[in-house]
Amino acid sequence: LLAEEAELQALLESPAKQRTRLKRDLKALRKEYAEDTALGARRTLIAEAAPAVEFSMDAMIEKAPVTVILSQKGWIRAASGHVPLDQEFKYKEGDSLAFILHAQTTDKLLLAASDGRFYTLGCDKLPGARGFGEPVRTMVDLESEAAITAMMVHRPGGRLLLASSHGKGFVAAMDDLLAETRKGRQVVNLKDGAVLRVIREIAPAHDHVACVGDNRKLVVFNLEELPVMARGQGVQLQRYRDGGLSDAITFVLGDGLSWQMGGSGERTRTETEIRMWKVARGAAGRMPPQGFPKSGRFD
Repeated sequence: LLAEEAELQALLESPAKQRTRLKRDLKALRKEYAEDTALGARRTLIAEAAPAVEFSMDAMIEKAPVTVILSQKGWIRAASGHVPLDQEFKYKEGDSLAFILHAQTTDKLLLAASDGRFYTLGCDKLPGARGFGEPVRTMVDLESEAAITAMMVHRPGGRLLLASSHGKGFVAAMDDLLAETRKGRQVVNLKDGAVLRVIREIAPAHDHVACVGDNRKLVVFNLEELPVMARGQGVQLQRYRDGGLSDAITFVLGDGLSWQMGGSGERTRTETEIRMWKVARGAAGRMPPQGFPKSGRFD
């Protein structure tokens, strides 16, 4: 041990001896781990890495039918299965139904707010319907003065007609409305006290737009006159001297323009002779056909 101590002490005190010792040790290691030795032989194979497999987390969600209910005061819940949409549900005192729809747990739910923001909720994450549900404001950062004005299922490739109460609007792709965070996505820019008035899904066959103002004047124009935008104010749909936009809808010109007559029977009337209302976008329009609802809405 004394001899080993003396050797190590000499090694620590001499940089030259340290270099010599390193060279000797490295030479021994190279010899011991050479490719033709038992220790040096390769034990793994070198090959190209397997391609990465990408998958969506949504693929892990079990698909099941649900009925989504949103109340006037903003309480949301999801009942298992596709129950009748006219079924009675219990609400807190002073509350009532605002929106109801059928969906799947794999669907994304789009919520449109009056301030032009859109929010996204996973239907699999909605509270059950045994109670009153939960306030939607605990799930999204909805502004205090804003309210949910529409609820729909996101349909990949789908389109919406969006318009403000001032009569400006555009076409938006549903895919551009999905939000990743609680803050949602600002889609319709609103000014001077305007609110988001129209959120209508556009069927693939629809080719025309019908707008009615607070003044009850009606205009019909080609859907192609509207721009497709991800965000903005849009273009003027109809010109008003007083008031603004009451409602707008898209439809197939060849099938005629339809609206609900109201009343307990929920009758629908279709007007096929609408050439006198077909004008260029931005016109003032004229009074609607006889029998058009006094509410100024198509449904």
